[in-house]
Formats: sequence, C-alpha cells, structure tokens
Amino acid sequence: MSSHPLLNRLPTTPDCTNDELLGRFLDYVTERGLELYPAQEEAILELFEEKNVILNTPTGSGKSLVATALHFRSLARRHRSIYTCPIKALVNEKFLALCRDFGPENVGMATGDATVNRDAPILCCTAEILANYALREGEKAPFTEVIMDEFHYYSDHERGVAWQVPLLTMRKSQFLLISATLGSTDFFQRELTKLTGQESVIISSQTRPVPLEFSYAETSVDVTLQDLVAENKTPVYLVHFTQNEAAQAAQDLMSLNFCSQAEKGSIKEMLVGEKFTSPYGKEVKKYLQHGVGIHHAGLLPKYRMLVEKLAQRGLLKVICGTDTLGVGVNVPIRTVLLTRLSKYGGQKVATLSARDFHQITGRAGRRGYDDIGFVVAQAPEHIIENAKMEAKAAGDAKKLRKMVKKKAPEGFVGWNADTFKKLQSAAPEPLVSRFQVSHGMMLQVLSREGDGCAAMRQLIQDSHESAAAKKQHEKRAWQLFRALVERKIISIIPPKERQGSQKLKLNVELQDDFSLNHTLSLYLIDALKLIDPNSATYAADILTLCESILENPDLILRRQLSQVKDEAMAAMKEEGIPYEERIARLEELEYPKPCRDFIYSTFNEFAALHPWVGQENIRPKSIVREMFENFRSFTDYIHDYELHRTEGVLLRHLSSVHKVLSQTVPESFKTEPVQEMEAWLAGVLRGTDSSLLDEWERLRNPDWQPEEKPEEEEAPDITRNKREFTALIRTEIFRFLRSLSQENYPAAIAALGTHAAPWTADTLAATLDPYYTDHDRILLDNEARNGRYTFVEPSEDQKTWKVSQVLVDLDGLNDWQAIFTVDLAQAREDGKPTLRLESVGPVA
Repeated sequence: MSSHPLLNRLPTTPDCTNDELLGRFLDYVTERGLELYPAQEEAILELFEEKNVILNTPTGSGKSLVATALHFRSLARRHRSIYTCPIKALVNEKFLALCRDFGPENVGMATGDATVNRDAPILCCTAEILANYALREGEKAPFTEVIMDEFHYYSDHERGVAWQVPLLTMRKSQFLLISATLGSTDFFQRELTKLTGQESVIISSQTRPVPLEFSYAETSVDVTLQDLVAENKTPVYLVHFTQNEAAQAAQDLMSLNFCSQAEKGSIKEMLVGEKFTSPYGKEVKKYLQHGVGIHHAGLLPKYRMLVEKLAQRGLLKVICGTDTLGVGVNVPIRTVLLTRLSKYGGQKVATLSARDFHQITGRAGRRGYDDIGFVVAQAPEHIIENAKMEAKAAGDAKKLRKMVKKKAPEGFVGWNADTFKKLQSAAPEPLVSRFQVSHGMMLQVLSREGDGCAAMRQLIQDSHESAAAKKQHEKRAWQLFRALVERKIISIIPPKERQGSQKLKLNVELQDDFSLNHTLSLYLIDALKLIDPNSATYAADILTLCESILENPDLILRRQLSQVKDEAMAAMKEEGIPYEERIARLEELEYPKPCRDFIYSTFNEFAALHPWVGQENIRPKSIVREMFENFRSFTDYIHDYELHRTEGVLLRHLSSVHKVLSQTVPESFKTEPVQEMEAWLAGVLRGTDSSLLDEWERLRNPDWQPEEKPEEEEAPDITRNKREFTALIRTEIFRFLRSLSQENYPAAIAALGTHAAPWTADTLAATLDPYYTDHDRILLDNEARNGRYTFVEPSEDQKTWKVSQVLVDLDGLNDWQAIFTVDLAQAREDGKPTLRLESVGPVA
C-alpha cells in the first residue's frame, strides 16, 4: 500500500463516477480529521460536477484543499492537471506538498529555471509555462484541469498577459481560479463559460476561519515586538518593503532575546546537517539560532525554504522579510507587523493598495493553531519620536514650548491611524487586462499546426482588451511578423507546397523550454552572426551578448561602478590631479561594458529597421563574464562586491544568463569553448543551491543522501555531470595558475585553501624555479583554456579524480604539468571542487 493516502483512494479504472470519486475524496478529508468550510464544500461539489469555479475566499480558508480535490479527480480520470502560481518559491512549495500527497512519480515542476519530471500527470509551474502551452497548443493543450492560484496577478503590469492567455485558448479545460483578493469576478465568470461552454460559478466569502484584530502602534519597532512576544502573539512577521531593510532588521534584533535556552536548543537540533556554505550563510545561521528568521527574494532559495520549515515547526519567534510573503508561501504566523503603510511601486512611493494590504495582512492567524490573528501597523518614525519627546516633557510647559518636533523625511508619503482603518475595509481594486503581443507569443502561436496567422488574429480578437487596444495589438503583431520573416526565423510556404492549412514554416526548433520572450532576443540572434568564431574572446563575447539583453541587476552594477570609481580616484590621486578635475572625471565613468561600441552600434542599426523595439534598450554589462574571465567563484564574487545580503540577486542573474545561453543561443554558434563555458555556468548554479532537487530526491527515497548515490543520473550534486564538474575544476585550477603566472606564491597557496599542506609558498617557489629558467611565463589566454590541456583520470573506486593540467607557455613547449586530486565526496559536501596539489613538474 502506498504511503500517500490519496493514492490509496484512487480507483483501479478511470470510469468511476463523479459521485464515487467525490465520496473517496471526502473519506480522505474525514480520515485527516478535517471539517470542510461551507465555501470549500461548495467549491468541491461544483468541481466534481465539472463546472469552472472562481474561488474568492480569505487567506487560510482552505483553498489549497479544493485544488487538491481537482488534482485527485484528474488523476483518477487518467487526465493531466496543471497548477500555476506567480512566484517560483510558491511553485517549489506546492510541488513538494503535492509530492507528499500524490507521490513524487506523479508530480512534476517547471519554472523556467528548473525542471523536474515535466511529463508527470500533475505539473506545478509558473504562469509563463502554462501560457506557453496555451499559446503553442491552444485547445489541444494536454491539461484537462487547470488551477490558477493567486489569480489577481492577472493585473500585473509585466506578467498579467500570462494569466490571461490560458483563458483565451484552452477551450477543452476545466478551470479553478483562486485568490483571496479578486474583487469583482462577474466578467471572468462570463468569459470562462464562453470559452469552455461549461457553466462557471463564483464562490465568494469574506468570513475568515481565523478573524483578525487590528491595532496601531506608536511605540518603536523593538518595543512593539517585545510587547507582542510577551503577549504570546508570535510568530511575528515583521514586514519591510526593501530587502536591505529586512536584513538590517534581522541584524538589529540580535540585541534582543526572544527565545528560551530550550527553544534555542530545539532550533540547533533542527539545523544539524543543514549547509550554510555561501558567504551570507553564517549570518543566516546566527539569526536562526537566535529565533529570528529572514525571508526575501535576495536570499538563496535553500535559506528561504529552511526559514519556512522552521516556521512551520513553530521554532521562530520573529521573521523579518518583505511583502512577497503575502503571495501564498506557507509560513504560518500569528501576527503581521507592518513597518509602514506605503511602498515604492516602480515609479513613485504611494500608500499601499487595498489588494496589497489584504494580501499581506491575510497571512496573520494560523488555521488550527490560533483563534485570532493580529495585524499591527507602526506609526511613522518621526511621529513615534515626537510622541516620545512629548511623553518626556509631559507636565513641563517650558519644555513643551522649547521642544523641536521632528519633521517627515523629504518625499515622505504619510499615513496615520485613519489610513490604516480605511485599508481594513477597502475592497480590492478591479482587475485590469494586461494583454500584450511579443515575438515570443508570435513564435508559439505560429508554430501550431494549421493556420497560425488565423490563430494569432483570433487570440487578439478574444483578448480582454478594448476595440481600440485590439487594433494596436494587431498593428504590432504585423510588425513582429515581418521582423520574424526578415530574420528568416519564419518562412511562408509557397501555395503549391502547402499541406492542409499550414501556411508557415518555423526555421527554429522550439524545444519545451525554448525562450525567445525577451524583446531583444532577435537582436541577439542577429548579433551572434557578426562575431568572429576564431576570435580569442568569442565565448566571452557571446556571454556579453546574453547579458546585454537581460534586465540590469542594479545593485550589482552599482557596486561595480563604485569599485571602478574607487580605483580611478586612487590612481588620479597618485598622479596629483586636482580634486575638482578628479570629481569631474568620476562622473564620466561607468561600470564595465565589454564590446560597448559594437553592441550600441549594431543595436542602433537593428532598432532602426524594427520599430517594434519601441522603448526597449540594450544593456551591456559584465557580471557573469567577469566571473568567467577572472576565474571567480560565486563566493569570490559575493566577497568582491559585498553582496552578502543579496546573494539571491546574483544567483538569479546567473540563472537568467544560463537560460538565455542554453535556450536562445542556437547550437550552431556553440563552439567547444562556448559549450565548456555553458557547462561551467551550470555547475556554478548547481553547486550554489541544489536545495529543491535534494528535497525531491528525499521525497522519492527518505533514506537518500546526496553523497551516497553520485552515480544516479538524478542525484543533485555537482559531480554528477562530468562536463560541468570538469569545467568547475578547471576554473579552480586556473585560479591557482593565475597566481603562479604572477609568481605570487602566497596567493597560489591561498587558492588551494585548507588542502594546501604540505605545500608552502617557499616550497612552491623552489619547485617553479627550474620552470622559469627555461620558460618566460605561464599563459592563461584562450588557447590555454582549451580543454585538450586538461586530463581527467577517475580512480577505480570512483571516489577521486586525478587531474593533470598542462602549463601552456609562450614558446609552445608545454612540457610542464600540475597534477591534482579531487575528492568527490568532499566536493559534494562543499558544493565546489577542492584541489589537492600532488606535484608540479615536467611532463613524464
């Protein structure tokens, strides 16, 4: 019998009646000791009658159980169901939860960055993945049941189109739309019925299973927190609206004591075996051991998952984070403490929208644990400070007259207790269509069987836009279509050669994870043709083009520019340049932009020919390239630019570049150096954070440990892919060789880390003396990077690798080598290869 109770209740054949399936699922609910709320029960009954359901009920009202019911019915019918939500962290969480319910073999995941078991009968994914299915396959999409969680993202400026597209094309699917803050839903009820031909129902409730109590605090945050802890209103989610503020708050709270020694002991027990190997890991561990969690998008995913796990065990008293936790992530909390009631929305600072307010505060109160949830809003800081001064001067008229009150900061968008009260009763704003046409959309639709042009026209006509907006979308679609034809990405089939209604031919193969969604991807494909593949910097230049079409990770670029300015200022001081001139020159500096002139000139030519580029601009930068060319590891780069609090920003940029490199750059441009670079980047990503794959393996096999099964294809460790692992080893070797080439022996020893012994700087220098007698220097150019100079010899027991690296020299003698051993188990433990230098000497 399966350890997954829902699997045990599946019928042996798919022809079971809906009533019987409903009875089986309700038996499961009873077995778990759950009592359905009226809205839950109504929604489940309507779904089993094969109606579309729009479920608009508060956070904590059991919407996930309704979705589980639909997955159960789908699996029993031998159908495929798909669950989609806006953020990858929530996809990860739902994926793991469904694995526990239905078994890992029945559940897959796709987020664009990570794919696991994609062809499973239940697929968890981001909205963009579902939109790709809907665009490419329309009503033939393979999912009979579609669950769209956090559906209010339909109004998101950037991503709302992904939430609309399935509602325009998937005619043979049954829909469950879920959110706590939908607002008016009559429009969607009509559209779903029109699309599918099946009845659609709205199930709405404002009754929270755990009611909320609201209060307004005019004490400082630390005092408010201590009061909440004393009143046993923990866990408290301390909400900030920037990652840095959340990180600083966690640091500040280390001076306060929230946990008993016994509670801290329980946390330490839970942390046994957890890895905190990244630069910021030590800080995260310190906070957790103190009973303080931190949760925001700047953290590595493995740390966010750990905070969620500890919170679910009730071990954290305070969690410092951003408002992203309001998007459905399962962190049970009793109290939401808002540090402010305004936030920066991309263009200006404004008071929180009613939807944002309800999403954030809705996290308060844990079903099954709390009878009531608490929401506390802090008064503005200057108001709190003034209240403190008035309290101190109370009864002293002279002091009150002399008191100088603090003013609000410049540009401050204020709030008060009335603002807080209005937000509590405000209805969520109406959802607004964000439909837009992109060449990624065009490619997906035009790749369909049949008349792709007609399908594209129909998609625009069916969109939830005004008549005027539809005309603009049609105009843009034609502009994009012409560009795709001109680029020979699409060919028009001559009438005599057509089969059926097929009029177009795609000249690119769209694999499942193909991505041409960036507006500038066509520019990338054009520009690749202009780079000389025989150039010494060919691979690195491709990397620069990939980075150039991506959004700027502004924080990293600001740190780069700061370092450029510091170095320039020091050099100008050394030259004796006057202060005013130094300042003027600094203003002209920018962060590194390799191939700057080439990229700007070719982009300007491209944009002149393609008016659909619009306001988009190219963004040359060098982050991944800088790591690659300078042999910098993830840890090195975090230290170089002091990015400890925002490691996740760097990880996401690395992941985005890898995605473009692997999915958008055509294979014909991938020379051997490019392939090795791609393997290196994949290895860096895998070694930095493989938490999700680790968890999936544990779900499949509770006794699994990564270090015990390196031979399995699915084992989530950095050694499993030989090419990736070799690329990582070569990076470590070249870090060592770079110091040797500069005859900087202490740095070379430092590059070997804890495994340097018995080598010292002196013994290394003595060993290299004969080399420098006959050779000018060690080369680290493109020729030296060639993989043919690296030889890998696995040991018979597969526990170590012997790696021989030829020292390439200026005269091409190449008659010396460095020999290293790499311990595979240690590499899996550390998330990176650690070199042990065995010898340096003439090639035998």
